[in-house]
Amino acid sequence: MNTETSSVNQSVLEQLKKHARVAWSAGDYPAVARRQLWPVGERIVRRLGVKPGEEVLDVACGTGNAALRAASAGARTVGVDLTPELFEAGRTLASEAGVTVDWREGDAESLPFSSERFDVVLSVFGCMFAPRHDVVARELTRVLRRGGRLGICAWTPEGTVGKFFRAMGGYMPPPPPEFATPPLAWGTEQHVRRLFTGTGVDLEFARETVDFPRLQSLEAEVEFATTKFGPLIMARKFLEPQGRWPALVADLAKLMEHQEPSEYLIILGRK
Repeated sequence: MNTETSSVNQSVLEQLKKHARVAWSAGDYPAVARRQLWPVGERIVRRLGVKPGEEVLDVACGTGNAALRAASAGARTVGVDLTPELFEAGRTLASEAGVTVDWREGDAESLPFSSERFDVVLSVFGCMFAPRHDVVARELTRVLRRGGRLGICAWTPEGTVGKFFRAMGGYMPPPPPEFATPPLAWGTEQHVRRLFTGTGVDLEFARETVDFPRLQSLEAEVEFATTKFGPLIMARKFLEPQGRWPALVADLAKLMEHQEPSEYLIILGRK
């Protein structure tokens, strides 16, 4: 790869991350996380057996779904996210829970921590959205101590949320070819095994579902998604001028009408 091509790719990568930050800070992500994701952080922290005094890192932590639970278990917890706009809500939740989390702005592809610092590294529906999956896998491994535990939760392609993202993707322009591996690939065992090949992390997998509390009507479900979920808000800005927004809303409404508990993959590792 020549220098010019490398420079162009770096510029594209920076634009992708800038767009991601804008998307996840749009709308009301704290409300989305509280309604749809909140049980999962507790589950993964319990499954990994987080103990008092351990050093725990929650990567792409958002408002602290897993970080708050690790802190409640007595761990010294750091939450890192590319979108620090979410930290205000996280700090409020931490204060309400009576726990302390060290909130850090940072990129899952370049974690701002020394190697082998953490006993436990977590990511709950977070690092799956970084563009370069192999780089993320190496970074998660790098900051994990020998004997340390890894826990990642990622939506499966065939689950309800997977179908939601695939429906959205059908209306949006494709990503640049060098960043074309979809986030939902993290929800497949084969892809994850490939990512961690040669990292020294032994993997095992499980699958669970999470049931989103239903609102009073389908109209309310659509309203919640289209006004609270940042990526969908950004999609609306792109699609409305083209007259394609109503078609996406109709497709999403069909999914919501028959909504089932959403499946996710649990990725467990030990270094």
